[in-house]
Amino acid sequence: MSNSLILAAAANKSLPSQCHSFSLYSRRPPPLHSHSSPSKPSLHLLSLSLTSLHRRLIPVPALDSDVPHPLDQGSTVKVKNNSSKEEWDFWTAKFSAGANVPFLVLQMPQIILNAKNLIAGNKTALLAVPWLGMLTGLLGNLSLLSYFAKKRETEVIVVQTLGVVSIYVVIAQLAMAEAMPLPYFMVTSVVVATGLLLNFLNYFGMLDAGIWRFWEDFITVCGLSVLPQVMWSTFVPYIPNSILPGVISFVTAVAAVVMARTGKLSEKGVKFVGAISGWTATLLFMWMPVSQMWTNFLNPDNIKGLSAFSMLLAMIGNGLMIPRALFIRDFMWFTGSTWAALFYGYGNILCMYYFNSISGKFLLAATAGLVSWIGMALWRDTVVYGYSSPLRSLKELIFGS
Repeated sequence: MSNSLILAAAANKSLPSQCHSFSLYSRRPPPLHSHSSPSKPSLHLLSLSLTSLHRRLIPVPALDSDVPHPLDQGSTVKVKNNSSKEEWDFWTAKFSAGANVPFLVLQMPQIILNAKNLIAGNKTALLAVPWLGMLTGLLGNLSLLSYFAKKRETEVIVVQTLGVVSIYVVIAQLAMAEAMPLPYFMVTSVVVATGLLLNFLNYFGMLDAGIWRFWEDFITVCGLSVLPQVMWSTFVPYIPNSILPGVISFVTAVAAVVMARTGKLSEKGVKFVGAISGWTATLLFMWMPVSQMWTNFLNPDNIKGLSAFSMLLAMIGNGLMIPRALFIRDFMWFTGSTWAALFYGYGNILCMYYFNSISGKFLLAATAGLVSWIGMALWRDTVVYGYSSPLRSLKELIFGS
């Protein structure tokens, strides 16, 4: 998903990975005591291994993507495939953690450049950075952080947390340069600090459920209010400049949340409202390539301002998360990461080739790398689940078991 699923111009995301040291998914069962009976160790080991995989091996419907899989659910895993599943579980988690690297490299140049301009007293240079776009990206990161914190996806939590921090650093620089109004910065600071604290407490099970629900309602209302407004603003001045989409969405979001909390919605309706925050954040990032390509279409000369290396990093960062999203059957995550890799990273590379900004060899290498990676992810997932076709994996991803 990309800078934060990707945010170089309108908001950026994420960063390097030391999370393997405390991964929830790479741990092996503890050594068995020597006094165990000869016949029971293997059964005990098997039980622990299967339990460690329950949460992500049971496919769920797309609407349930944001719901943590309960650890006490029965497993449908075939015993003979358990070791390969554990191995692929380990590697997909590391791939997700590795997405930190390209996203950090993607974000750091902007932070360094802003710092140099601030030191040199060149505050006007920072006016070129759209603080509203960065704020939108920050909201997207916070929403996705809450989503993955609820799912206990440690590696991606680190990606999203570093995304929040890196974007906040840029916003702080803009505030110091007076490119962002101070009152907005103060409110943003409170929201960021509160969001990080609540996610931290919730991750470690130290937060009251009522407070967490309030936070989820808050990001749901914010996300649903921002998304239509951002989509509308993309096509201004070809359509009237208006805040009406945001206002209507805000009223709708508040009404939906109130109805969900007062028992006025069905169980499916409550579940739908609960999934809105994650999906709106994903759709915000999915809209970025649409906005970028619309800009490319209207002003082809702007394509020269894009960095092929930055687009390649965006493609790699999002691509690294695809195997994990597929393996744990997270349709929302898979959709966002695949869309960003294909349409933001690779799509802009394709545009750059069309306008003669890059060579055919660069395009060929990017194409071969992306196709090979996605093909490998589908093939490996099919193998570890013991299926005969990757279509079975995709069916489970979308519709559940």
